[in-house]
Amino acid sequence: MAFFIRWLWKYLNYLIIFFTPLLILPLPLIIPSLESRCGYVIILMALFWCTECIPLAITALLPVILFPMMGIMESSEVCIQYLKDSNMLFIGGLLVAIAVEHWNLHKRISLRVLLLIGVKPALLMMGFMVTTAFLSMWISNTASTAMMLPITSAVLQQLSDTEAQAEEREMDLVTSKAWPEGLENQAFEMDDTTEDRASKEFQPKDSSITIRMSGGEGVECQGHSPEAEQRRLKREQKYLNLSKGLSLSVCYASSIGGTATLTGTTPNLILKGQVDELFPGNGDIINFASWFGFSFPNMVLMLATSWLWLQFMYLGFKYSEKSSGCVANKDGDTEAYQVMKKEYKKLGSMSFAEVSVLVLFVLLVLLWFTREPGFMPGWGSALFNKDKPYVTDGTVAIFMSTLFFIIPSQMPRCGKANVDGSPLKPPPALLNWDVVHEKMPWNIILLLGGGFALARGSETSGLSLWLGKSLAPLQFIPPFAISILLCMLVAAFTECFSNTATTTLFLPVLASMATAMKLHPLYVMLPCTICASLAFMLPVATPPNAIAFSYGNLKVIDMAKAGFILNIFGVLTINIALHTWGMAMFDLHTFPDWANVTTTP
Repeated sequence: MAFFIRWLWKYLNYLIIFFTPLLILPLPLIIPSLESRCGYVIILMALFWCTECIPLAITALLPVILFPMMGIMESSEVCIQYLKDSNMLFIGGLLVAIAVEHWNLHKRISLRVLLLIGVKPALLMMGFMVTTAFLSMWISNTASTAMMLPITSAVLQQLSDTEAQAEEREMDLVTSKAWPEGLENQAFEMDDTTEDRASKEFQPKDSSITIRMSGGEGVECQGHSPEAEQRRLKREQKYLNLSKGLSLSVCYASSIGGTATLTGTTPNLILKGQVDELFPGNGDIINFASWFGFSFPNMVLMLATSWLWLQFMYLGFKYSEKSSGCVANKDGDTEAYQVMKKEYKKLGSMSFAEVSVLVLFVLLVLLWFTREPGFMPGWGSALFNKDKPYVTDGTVAIFMSTLFFIIPSQMPRCGKANVDGSPLKPPPALLNWDVVHEKMPWNIILLLGGGFALARGSETSGLSLWLGKSLAPLQFIPPFAISILLCMLVAAFTECFSNTATTTLFLPVLASMATAMKLHPLYVMLPCTICASLAFMLPVATPPNAIAFSYGNLKVIDMAKAGFILNIFGVLTINIALHTWGMAMFDLHTFPDWANVTTTP
């Protein structure tokens, strides 16, 4: 029996792949309709995504096979869903992030911020969280976590070593004060000679040394006394807690920071793509500027609550030297500061390539913000989008990322040879395709496309209309209660499954539910999208969690205790944002005319 169970476990993925399609096959056979066929595809893909029996990107390609075979959509119509405007925005944003990582600009930015904030115990965790969150707004959460955690380890090691040295100096000082006058020289002499042993006696006992003078007076010197051992254990426990707290703060800040920008994490782009696909007349309601206006304050709020909770768990709220959880003396601060300063000096002065990447990065962000800022006409509507939305955020992202392959990485020079006499060669561009091919997560592009294909298939087959009618009774429940319950459901679901798959599966259903209840679609789609990034409880929930789990001497229970409360805080802060400035920004208290499009067959 045990052998059979082990065999089943080893071949579990193959069994899921083979039996799952057969087990749910009665659905389209018993109910021969387009809605049931589309439902069959969605259920099959959901189970494959949840179990990951085959790669997520390959599961995302199933609509290309099943939709045409089941008569839901033509193959050409399905395939075109895999490279839409949102995919181009994703690709352009990733190319910029790859350029920033390739030239180590992200490390320079992070070390500079940490040097400005300092290494005081009360600010150390805040500094790492702010830096990681800022980086995660522009580069991948995994890359920012993998870069920041080694820095935290180096700083903590230096702080621990400095406090240990300070304790040793303190013990030496106490010992020297306890010795009678003139005894120090006698002690050194006694180590080298045996002539005076009749009048002086050394008795080692329990790692302490008892010195007895001829007059009978005794002085005890605690070299490694129980008190010193207790202080050492206490110091190690303090730094273990600090290591856990900082590791968790970095991985949590990377997930939180990714919610602040439209390109920060994949679920954000899935929402934009789904809204544009399901509600084509939405007037570009989700763009870089509008997303940032809503999500950045929410990100700051979540980051602050996360910092307070981790402070409470691992450091305490008192910032005095004795209760801050780690050393807070000038020596420790100086040594740890020098560690980061040394790492910063290793980078040298900014090269021409770093300056060029930084300029292009800042220019891209400015163009994104000013294209359609919302409160005033942007350059997009003034120059290009007078009657149609010709230019989008994807257009800007691809244009700016193309420049990385054109601008040289070194200042062009005149002449026939270099200073050393070697032939003058043209410098390489800021980016080349080999670097992009190595670092570009192509699987995410297919995942985005699979989600768009599912949304289009649901609309074409009439499944969205059927879901809307089925969920119509929910309109009697207060909207704020629905928002909170759905956010908690998504936050729990994303702990076990990919946030990309979670968003892809939930958003079409949420859109149908919103139209059936005559709610603004963003009222439920927007908070649930952000909640898909609140994977704080398990190491397997996100790559940043897994990286932190391997670095910080963490146990699963440590992450679960911290993450459970943070999930609750996250759901509450998102709903606070939704019902305050979110209402004003997106006019969420009304049902827009463009949302009626899904109520027609």
